[in-house]
Amino acid sequence: MVDNDLINIKRVRFLSAFVCPICKKSLKKENNSLFCENGHCFDIAKEGYVHLLPSNKMHSKVPGDTKEMVNARRDFLRAGYYRPFADKLGELVLRYASDGCNIVDAGCGEGYYTESIYFHLRNNAVRADIAGVDISRAAVRLAAKSCKDIEYAVASVFDMPLPDGKADIVTNIFAPIVEKEFLRILRPGGVLIIAVPGEYHLWEMKTLIYDEPYVNEMKHTEYAGFDFIERVPVKGKITIDGNRQIENLFLMTPYYWKTGVEGSRRAAECEKMMTQIHFDFLIYKKT
Repeated sequence: MVDNDLINIKRVRFLSAFVCPICKKSLKKENNSLFCENGHCFDIAKEGYVHLLPSNKMHSKVPGDTKEMVNARRDFLRAGYYRPFADKLGELVLRYASDGCNIVDAGCGEGYYTESIYFHLRNNAVRADIAGVDISRAAVRLAAKSCKDIEYAVASVFDMPLPDGKADIVTNIFAPIVEKEFLRILRPGGVLIIAVPGEYHLWEMKTLIYDEPYVNEMKHTEYAGFDFIERVPVKGKITIDGNRQIENLFLMTPYYWKTGVEGSRRAAECEKMMTQIHFDFLIYKKT
């Protein structure tokens, strides 16, 4: 089942939530560009996103996930296999959101989970300004094309072009956890929601590709400046029919980089798979 409600949204506004990545001054929109008082200017791409990753912070020619990986993740997620996770994330954000709040998805990828947040709030008449940041231009481009009510930027989660203390909620779904940056951009009392894989997430895929599959470690991590609120697990089983979607799943996981030739061959030849899925959402509040 395809998540048709997560695509083809009409553009309404460009919110200019971001700050200049060079001097940290506010950005204002003029025509198809954003500029700061010091004269730094950044063009808004035709898809609606803005590139705010300075060249001296690009540690490779094409940072982040490749176009192939991004397309694989988009196709797999749009098929609805992880819809329970997206729905639960939307519910959790709705629980902590208030009308007119500011939300940042740090490491937004191609925007699937960002859009779930947007729709859960919209469908419950909660207005919010939502911004997504990811280092992969290919991912941000797809995200911006899909939903025009969300402001997207190509940027690093280690140095986000966002002002201090303005975010009410920050989400981080399988992206690098940079607690100092999250602490900086959140207001006092703001909420941080992190997603991590559960113990037996994709266990059956692991048994297919690894000779010695491992169980994910369950950790309770404390972050300076945050109080831990709760852990919310989401579990289920999915059946993946067809080699293409199995290959898409393989490409979008860290296993792709860790798997040897034989394991990769077994994944490529698999035509049907039933596997466990398990995310844990960890919720913190800025003290």
